[in-house]
Amino acid sequence: MLYNSPYDWYYDFTVERDYDRCIRCLACVTQCSYEATRYDEERDLVYTLDDHCVGCHRCDAFCPTDCITVRPTERNVRPNNNWSPVHVKALYKQASTGAIIVTGMGNNKPFKNYWDHIVLDACQVTNPSIDPLREPMELRTYLGRKPDNINAIDPRAKASLKTTLGPQLILEVPVMFTAMSYGSINYYVCESLARAAVEVGTYWNTGEGGLPRSLYQYGHRTIVQCASGRFGVSPEYLNAGAAIEIKIGQGAKPGIGGHLPGNKVLKRISETRMIPEGSDALSPAPHHDIYSIEDLRQLIYALKEATRYEKPVAVKIAAVHNSAAIASGIVRAGADIVVLDGFRGGTGAAPKVIRDNVGIPIELAIAAVDQRLREEGIRNHAALVAAGGFRDSSDVIKAIALGADAVYIGTPALMTMGCTLCMQCPTGKCAWGITTNDPKLMKRVNPDIGAERAANLLKAWAHEIQEMLGLMGINAIESLRGNRDRLRGVGLEDWELEILGIKPAGA
Repeated sequence: MLYNSPYDWYYDFTVERDYDRCIRCLACVTQCSYEATRYDEERDLVYTLDDHCVGCHRCDAFCPTDCITVRPTERNVRPNNNWSPVHVKALYKQASTGAIIVTGMGNNKPFKNYWDHIVLDACQVTNPSIDPLREPMELRTYLGRKPDNINAIDPRAKASLKTTLGPQLILEVPVMFTAMSYGSINYYVCESLARAAVEVGTYWNTGEGGLPRSLYQYGHRTIVQCASGRFGVSPEYLNAGAAIEIKIGQGAKPGIGGHLPGNKVLKRISETRMIPEGSDALSPAPHHDIYSIEDLRQLIYALKEATRYEKPVAVKIAAVHNSAAIASGIVRAGADIVVLDGFRGGTGAAPKVIRDNVGIPIELAIAAVDQRLREEGIRNHAALVAAGGFRDSSDVIKAIALGADAVYIGTPALMTMGCTLCMQCPTGKCAWGITTNDPKLMKRVNPDIGAERAANLLKAWAHEIQEMLGLMGINAIESLRGNRDRLRGVGLEDWELEILGIKPAGA
């Protein structure tokens, strides 16, 4: 076989097969959506084209005899401390194609993960802990603008308030499903998230792809997004949801617009997004009606007017170096919720060079924004939601202690449905049926099972959050918000501790 360039013979994974155990059931052949595993009928032989394998592990998961092993490989790349295999492959690929390298999921570079350097402080003798199995533990969270003062009819009675509250989102657990658009994920995944949100008492986000009409029934637990492309946006759409989110930027690709490859824009997606079938859905980098905080304010109040001031309006930005100043402007422009998306946030499609090199960690952004809003006396004027790389309940509770009201999760939700982080989302060939609209492949997601598993994840995290609140002697999640004295840093520099606003362990 002849090769035109080194890229032609470089591949990421090697598939090893124990032919003594292989029974030629062809499960691996039928399950591989990337056509990496094939069957030679004449020789009665199952074989693999390693250069097609993306490491999704669908074949070995379904092999009944456990004869398949998928291993990472660095074959044919000479060791070099400066030129990693990732850089070498990217260079060869671009030399062959002249194209931008597009990828999915979140930043996988080995940057410092601050959650792993923050620990919780526990109660002992003088300030006893609380047992969540025997005492009430409040996880309910309200997202929206809060008044400066609250006046009751009678301070001694459990009566209604004189103060009128603005529209609020009520979460039974401080975790929501983040924006993932219809098209980037398929209908069955959207339905799974919507049903899980209803069951748990939280919310899911449509992303910038509009909302299929058949999912309007879940509107009371849906956040509808208004992005720069205005895909699927109409008065009916805006009024179908419980809240509206203006997307300015996202953590995986700050400063650029969205991109849904045309191969994923099938008939139902084109109808919902209101774009031609098979066309790339490219949302502009900026909103072409927003070039100042005053312009943003005009859009915020236009959306409030369109929904009779009954729904909170959020503004989502990517975590960047001046997020605190931007967030201040967003709050003063009238937003009820500020959403911060860190650089580990996932994506359905983004230029790899941007995903891996732009933005800042969400931990630093939360602390900076919360502190700035407190210093300006406007922290209560908007809720703060954090997104981008949350892996478990301990990350969530640390984010709340740093200053967030709640968090968004995306990748963990997809993992409950089988995602193995192979980062092939833009191809539309997802072997687990999640980020594909291929009618045959998407059937691999069962909405009944998907909803149950996504709901189970949030229920498990809720139990763990209650345990962690109890060990800190706190019986309500809102009492932890911004309570950075319950956090300690391990292995962090002084400047990092200063930005995070926490003390070193032992202090």
